[in-house]
This record gives sequence, C-alpha cells and structure tokens, in this order.
Amino acid sequence: MSETSRKTGATATRGKVIITCAVTGAIHTPTMSPYLPITPDQIASEAIAAAEAGAAILHLHARDPETGKPDQTPEAFARFLPRVKQGTNAAINITTGGSPYMKVEERVRPAAQFKPEVASLNMGSINFGLYHLADKYETFKFDWEKPHLEATRDLVFRNSFKDIEYILATCYDNGTRFEFECYDIAHLYNLSHFADRGLVKPPFFVQSVFGLLGGIGTHPEDVAHMKRTADRLFGDQFRWSVLGAGASQLRIAAQSAALGGNIRVGLEDSLWAGKGKLAKSNAEQVLLARKIIEGLGMEVATPDEAREILSLKGGDKVAF
Repeated sequence: MSETSRKTGATATRGKVIITCAVTGAIHTPTMSPYLPITPDQIASEAIAAAEAGAAILHLHARDPETGKPDQTPEAFARFLPRVKQGTNAAINITTGGSPYMKVEERVRPAAQFKPEVASLNMGSINFGLYHLADKYETFKFDWEKPHLEATRDLVFRNSFKDIEYILATCYDNGTRFEFECYDIAHLYNLSHFADRGLVKPPFFVQSVFGLLGGIGTHPEDVAHMKRTADRLFGDQFRWSVLGAGASQLRIAAQSAALGGNIRVGLEDSLWAGKGKLAKSNAEQVLLARKIIEGLGMEVATPDEAREILSLKGGDKVAF
C-alpha cells in the first residue's frame, strides 16, 4: 500500500469505533442464562445477528451442544465457522484462550487449523476466580457446572512466556493478527517485552479486561490507569479496546469510547442488558454499545474499516 493510500485510509477511519462481540465464551454456564448460545446453530445465528447489529469483529468459542461445556476441538468450530463467514462480512476472531482448564496445545488448535484474521492471546497468567458465582444458583442444569465453577478457587490460568511464544510461533506465519487480552497492568509490560523482541508487530490490538476476579478491577481509575500505561508503552502503535465483566460492561464501554477507544461486548463477558435484566441476545448488547458510540457523536466501524484500522489480512485469506 502506498503512503498516499495509507493516509487516505487513516483519514477515512479516524473516529470510527470497533465493536467486537464475544458470542459465548467459556465462563458462563447454561444455568446462568437461557439465552447463552450453546449449539452450532445458536452460535452461528447469534454471531450473524450481532454483526448485523454493528459488530465488526466476532470473537468465537465452541461448546458441546449437548451439555454446553467448552469444547476447543477444531471439529466443534468447523460446525459453525463456514456458516458465520457466509452469513456476514465481519472479521472472525478465534479464541486461543479456550478454557483455563486446557493446555496451550489444545487451546491453539482451532486458530492454527483455520487461520483466522484475528485470534485472541492472553498476555499473562492470573488467578481465574469464578467460584463465587456458584453460590448464586440453588440448582444447576448440568452436573459439570458447579464443580467447574468451584474448582477455580484453586485455579491459575497459565499463560507463561513459553506458552505465549508457542501461540505466536504457531499462528503468526498464517497472517493471523492478535487481540492481546490484558487482564492487568503487568500484561501490558509482557506485550511490550514481546514487541521489543520483534515477535509481535504493530498496530497492537490491546483488549483490556476489567472485573474478572484475579485481574484488575472496574473502578474508573483502573480503566484510566490501563489506558495511560498503554499510551506510554506503545504510543500511536496500538488500538485500545475494553471489556467489562458483568454489570460493569456498558459503563466501562462508555469510558473507553469517551477516551477514544473501542468496545467489546457479548454474552461471554456479561449476561446483562441493564440492571437485573438478562440480555436476550448478543445483538441486544451490540445495539446498546452502538447507542453509546453514536450518542458521543462517533461512528461504528464497518468490518472493512476495522480491517484497515487493525491491518487484517482479509476474510478471503482464512482456511474455512
């Protein structure tokens, strides 16, 4: 791309806000919401509807359609990836986080096989506490749910330097770029370390995660501190986005948009669409994020504008 083209593209996308939608994830269990997508049909239809509502990037996990348990096999992703691609122009982001209970070799397999435009990459190990959620439900739909939550009292989500190097080495030659998930300030420094070594290239898509027990909190000062630190470490070489867990989702989204950042929503991160109101779909949360963005006088980025902003390879270069 010529220098003139780069400048033209930068001008065209200035002020555009990227909405990422994380459709199902591996944190919430089926008992927590009847609207949580579990089957391939549900995941595909929810993803396409989220894109129609304004999501430029779709962050995807897979689940066992019978039990709702996280499933990181390529076969599970193959049941919906082609349908999502055919149904929308949105960029598809495949998780390499999978579930905290999985080894890195298992977690990276779908991204390695399908070569998406984007893959998530957790930038450090953390305590990953979900056990407090178990007390909110008297009974569970499936036997695996309560032990899955309670076991996180003694769970470290491992993302060592070696693990990160392994994912980078496995995926970068495929042209896949990364959503660098940073759950705490140290994770920004870890990303800076990999940048200094030349193992990652700008623009860095930094997804700051707020409100997970074991990571940084949800206070406005936590959000501002994360942004200030990223600004100092990466200057104009990164694109910042946020996700707020649970009830903090939209408040933190609004702060990010006001600070010039991007937004991630979706039922992976929060089951809610207002106080005490379960979101009936991912699209409902996307529309709420869109309302925030447009209320601030900004515009939602289209998928192709998001590709321009993040230097993605294009949906015609994936392997599904």
